Amino acid sequence: MVDSCGECVNCKADREQNCLKGTTFTYGSPDKISGGITQGGYSTGIVVKEHFAVSIPNGMDLSRVAPIMCAGITTFSPMQHWELKRDQEVAVVGIGGLGHMAIKLAVAKGAKVTAFTTSKNKFEAIKKMGATPILSSDEKEMQKYTMKFDLMITTVPYKFQVQSFLNLLKLDATLVNVGQLTAIEGLSGMMMAFNRQKLAGSMIGGMQVTQEVVNFCAKHDILPDVEIIKPQEINRAYSRVINKDIQFRFVIDMTKA
Repeated sequence: MVDSCGECVNCKADREQNCLKGTTFTYGSPDKISGGITQGGYSTGIVVKEHFAVSIPNGMDLSRVAPIMCAGITTFSPMQHWELKRDQEVAVVGIGGLGHMAIKLAVAKGAKVTAFTTSKNKFEAIKKMGATPILSSDEKEMQKYTMKFDLMITTVPYKFQVQSFLNLLKLDATLVNVGQLTAIEGLSGMMMAFNRQKLAGSMIGGMQVTQEVVNFCAKHDILPDVEIIKPQEINRAYSRVINKDIQFRFVIDMTKA
């Protein structure tokens, strides 16, 4: 995001992403100052109020810092809000751009992390990040984790069987959805009531917690796994994302435009 009203109750609570008068997001938002629509990373330049600028610690690789302020803050924000603690059991569902950052951040916080994926070819990378990989299509294996997790973050961007993952939560635990933005179907009210489980949503974070995640990553030497591409390679990169042929984030080098 690049702007908000700064005056509503959400903005004053460091929740600018939930501005009641309308957050101006980095791309695809009406620009209230100059008109037009924000263009994000495709812009030739971006001007923001100082409040919306993030300080990057010296020595950090800028090509790998950019995804921290997208995938990083999206997964760090729920960890902060639900107060993830050392040695808690955390599940990450969907190990792509968001999911792999969720693993790295949760591991750095001292949590015990289990990663659920449909891609067995990601197992080795998951292990290197410090998590236990599980094939989510293996129902017998999934059942071994019933009522195990204190917190679950799902990053899957399309419809999937959410209830089968809710079943893996402990009593009073929370599943935070940061991926699927369409209607969530197939939930069992009885199961959720019996185990008093919570299904929640979350999106990025305010400027304060965005600075926190950048500082946290600098302190713990956490960087996303990226592949640098040129602008003319965007269409091919998009096809590779659809085919799950990327580990784990593309970054566009606009100096090659």
